[in-house]
Amino acid sequence: MNTDAAGLGKRRAVGFVLPALVLIGVFLVFPALWTIYLGLTDYRLTGLAAADPQVVGVENYTTALGDDRFRNSLWLSVQYVLGSAVIGQAGLGFAIAWMLRGRRGPVRRVVEGLVLLSWILPSSVVAFLWIALLDRDGGTLNALLGTPGAAWLLDHPMLSIIVFNTWRGTAFSMMLYAAALETVPPSHLETARLAGASAFQQLRDVVLPRIKGHVLTNMLLISLWTFNDFTPFLITAGGPEGRSEILPFYVYTTALRGGQLGFGAAVSFLILLINLVFALAYLRLLRNRAPASALAPGRREASG
Repeated sequence: MNTDAAGLGKRRAVGFVLPALVLIGVFLVFPALWTIYLGLTDYRLTGLAAADPQVVGVENYTTALGDDRFRNSLWLSVQYVLGSAVIGQAGLGFAIAWMLRGRRGPVRRVVEGLVLLSWILPSSVVAFLWIALLDRDGGTLNALLGTPGAAWLLDHPMLSIIVFNTWRGTAFSMMLYAAALETVPPSHLETARLAGASAFQQLRDVVLPRIKGHVLTNMLLISLWTFNDFTPFLITAGGPEGRSEILPFYVYTTALRGGQLGFGAAVSFLILLINLVFALAYLRLLRNRAPASALAPGRREASG
């Protein structure tokens, strides 16, 4: 009887999980395997290679790794991630959360509302707003600075999209850090202040050790999102002369505009591998942090 009940329970569990597994297989696993296969062929959008693609092995990968344009796009992507995610979104998000901690009332609600507004607006709308802001002829920024004719998108394309992505994505970091700071007991900060610790020392010795896990999680998520972000294409289209062509733009122009789907699939798989390196590095940092966190209660009991 117990065996029959256990078997029935397992079948029910499989029945509940099966639809999710089917969706994952159809929309994630199969496209990933198809991309890997395409990366090993000379498949194109048009021509003979579209009708009868041939397997070329790792030729696409070696070509990509030896391509100066690919390496330049990779370097620009690193700049984009470091500038807009690691420094911009994470730094500004923490600064806003730190300034608003413990505050109540309309000021906090207005600031949080304005930051969230930039995040929830459709990306296409935000992109066109920034084009209007940075336009050379009638842009709002030139009007405010009194610099008519300054071509921000042409002279500083990478800086433009870094600032754009920082402004657009800071809300997530702000909300995550605001929730993390709520876990820091105010008594700990007060004790450190009475002991003569400066604001920086309180932040370094009291706050950051307690929210390290949140910091690493935030860094992982925003780094992956930024590395694969395509929205800035609406602002600069990768130009001028490829000076803002990060890897997602490179894949788009190669695979769709250039028609080289096989080569574009190979580059997409390389991007996937880079994402895996990011994820494994952050997970390793989180894993190294876990034993210390687990020992903390025992240490407190011993000291008590």
